[in-house]
This record gives sequence, structure tokens and C-alpha cells, in this order.
Amino acid sequence: MNRRAFITLLGGAAAWPIGARAQQAGATRRIGALIAFAKDDPETEERLAGFRQGLAKRGWVEGRNIHIDYAVAI
Repeated sequence: MNRRAFITLLGGAAAWPIGARAQQAGATRRIGALIAFAKDDPETEERLAGFRQGLAKRGWVEGRNIHIDYAVAI
């Protein structure tokens, strides 16, 4: 085995646990939402509801397979 093949093998073996964790089924994903308005503003609540509805159409439901962290940037 030459040096280049050994380094490639060693690098692939080091990255294997990271790739294995990324493929776990059923894991809850996290989304960070940075909001430029007050969270209790009616217009902001409508936008967030639309955001959640769009995610739900694609199979992502808050509390089931995703968690959304909201942060206000005022």
C-alpha cells in the first residue's frame, strides 16, 4: 500500500462516524428562524403560520420531526 492510498483510507475511516450519524432515520431536525418583527405581532404570526403550513405540506411537522427555534432581531 502506498502512502497516498493509506492517507485516503485513513481519512475515509475518520469521516465514517460523522456520515453514519447524519443518516439516522427518525431524528428531529432543528430550524432556526430569525424574526425581524415582534413575535406577538399579528402579521408576524400569520407569516409564521404560513411558514409552518409550507413545511407541513412537505412532511415536516413542528413537534413531530422538526423543532423550530425563534429569535427576534430587534
